[in-house]
Amino acid sequence: MADNVTLVRDGAIATVTLARPDRRNSLSDPMLRDLAAAFAELRDDAGTRVVIVTGAPPVFSAGADAPIRRQMSEDDRRQAFLAKKTQFRRLFERANTLLENLEQATIAMINGHAVGGGWGLTLACDFRWAAAQAELWIPEVDLGVPLGVASTTRFVRLVGPARAKEIIMECRRYSAEEARVLGLVHRVVAGDALAKEVRAFAERMATKPFRALAEVKARINAIARTGIPEVNAMTEGFLERE
Repeated sequence: MADNVTLVRDGAIATVTLARPDRRNSLSDPMLRDLAAAFAELRDDAGTRVVIVTGAPPVFSAGADAPIRRQMSEDDRRQAFLAKKTQFRRLFERANTLLENLEQATIAMINGHAVGGGWGLTLACDFRWAAAQAELWIPEVDLGVPLGVASTTRFVRLVGPARAKEIIMECRRYSAEEARVLGLVHRVVAGDALAKEVRAFAERMATKPFRALAEVKARINAIARTGIPEVNAMTEGFLERE
């Protein structure tokens, strides 16, 4: 796991870091497997109440580590995409589903650019804090490929179909502040203060009664997915954390 992802526990707070700075933390298949393993490990960790997800500086993630380049022809892009993307999407959604379903509160600490799948990964977190200099964008359509169903669904849930179309189809870069106005980022903080501010927020969340927090999170997620608030059965069996 250490080659692609690091998992560090500090009291009740765990930090999962995408750790391929030489590749701008691009999401390779091995990294996605390591992310899934980290989230699976945290799932049953009774000592962890909050999980922070971030990238090794200077970026959060450049998205899928796929052999797709702007100078390629549209046919070559599509062929490269098809060869890579089926496996990638399966691994990406497994990691994202594990992250989204964690009982702990989760915070995406967007310390730099979040592109494509990198931005999609943040949407599986409960909270998103971004450095003021961070930019976020979805380049897939410009690369001649569609954004995956899972990330598209999360955009629609968060901002509605009209805004989702604008973000995904236009492919333009959004500043952290623009993403905050859209509701895709909760807080924008000066880059040199981001880690401190996120840690303080995580510590506040860690003091809250865990069972109540976990059940509320599960109910909100279930309502967002189904639109039906009859979700009591979905929130049974939570880990007891004193």
